[in-house]
Amino acid sequence: MLRKISFLFFLFIASFYPFSLAEIRYSDLRSDDRPIIPFDEFGFTHRGRLELNVSKISLGVPNSPANLDLSKVGFFLCTRDTWMHVLEQIEDAEITCALQSDIVKVVYTFDKLRDNSSFDTLFVETDADQYSLVFANCCPQLKVTMSVRSAMYNLDSKSGNRDYLSAGKAILPRIYFLFSLVYFSLVIFWIFVLYKKRLTIHAIHFFMLAVILLKALNLLCEAEDKSYIKRTGSAHGWDVLFYIFSFLKGIMLFTLIVLIGTGWSFLKPYLQDKEKKVLMIVIPLQVVANIAQVVIDENGPYGEEWVTWKQVFLLVDVICCCAVLFPIVWSIKNLREAAKSDGKAAVNLMKLTLFRQYYVVVICYIYFTRVVVYALETITSYRYLWTSVVAGEIASLAFYLFTGYKFKPEVHNPYFVIDDEEEEAAAEALKDDEFEL
Repeated sequence: MLRKISFLFFLFIASFYPFSLAEIRYSDLRSDDRPIIPFDEFGFTHRGRLELNVSKISLGVPNSPANLDLSKVGFFLCTRDTWMHVLEQIEDAEITCALQSDIVKVVYTFDKLRDNSSFDTLFVETDADQYSLVFANCCPQLKVTMSVRSAMYNLDSKSGNRDYLSAGKAILPRIYFLFSLVYFSLVIFWIFVLYKKRLTIHAIHFFMLAVILLKALNLLCEAEDKSYIKRTGSAHGWDVLFYIFSFLKGIMLFTLIVLIGTGWSFLKPYLQDKEKKVLMIVIPLQVVANIAQVVIDENGPYGEEWVTWKQVFLLVDVICCCAVLFPIVWSIKNLREAAKSDGKAAVNLMKLTLFRQYYVVVICYIYFTRVVVYALETITSYRYLWTSVVAGEIASLAFYLFTGYKFKPEVHNPYFVIDDEEEEAAAEALKDDEFEL
């Protein structure tokens, strides 16, 4: 029953929490008795390879070593669809261990160890599909200690070079580099706009420039990161720069949304206490989210705390997305109250067009990048997983363009858009006031 629950649990995790991009990964297990341990997921072409090097193997033998069947301990590859059939076989009592199934691809079982404490194997995969590398321990109470080096890659059909990026994500370096060029172009254009409109710029406009620049640097580092992984299986330090710029970009973006929502530097040069509290909540949460992201990417799903960190990341991200909406709602509420109490201001503050537009756009941006993009990654074939990345980056670019266009430096305050009917109503209100006097 315990093994069945573990199978179901792993299936749930594999379905709802996509693994990070595969590369050469080093993993260490210490006295681990989990029946199922997922290591990585990779999209193979018809020329796929798996290099598995396991050393320092130590088995904590249970009370009855005579009954120890090491053929039920080892590594195998399987697809997500395969898991459903494996579960059915276990349910029907056809097998008691996943390694016994004829539909999984056994890479290595520990009964071949003999007296060795290490092994090296090369598994050739000719069936193109997305596979998970899994370690199964179907011997109750057996604790396994070992160091694992796994490298999954595809061979180029023409050059024969190794490609350590999963099929469907092999073109990500070019995609990230292309978008970085777009953002660097936006940086140059925004600097030109600020220079041309230097008499009407506000502090928030320099903040926007910083956000765009950090986004461009983040994409450039991610392009280099994936490029090195694609060729060598290792990021060669580019992942550190990527995490740094990702951290700064995340904090700056959420702060920018809060500041625009409060009207800072447009309507007022200060923040209220409750608005400061939002920033004091969002910024530390972004720190936690980035720490969780580093742990998730670097450790992989084999770690016992991987699921916990994944849940922490998702929870913190949702809280941050919700928190940044409050200042916009507060501003709309305050301006509505001002409109009711001030007859002259009532006409000018009636629609608050841009505030409402920005509120809707922020919600759409959050929904698309957190829900729609993930749905695309879930339902799209592994060969086209790059499409979810493109969709997310296009949504982010559209959000940046909307924010820059609507809040660009202008002589008139861009927070208030008045149409012709409102101008006529304002003129009539002014005449009525003069008549009363």
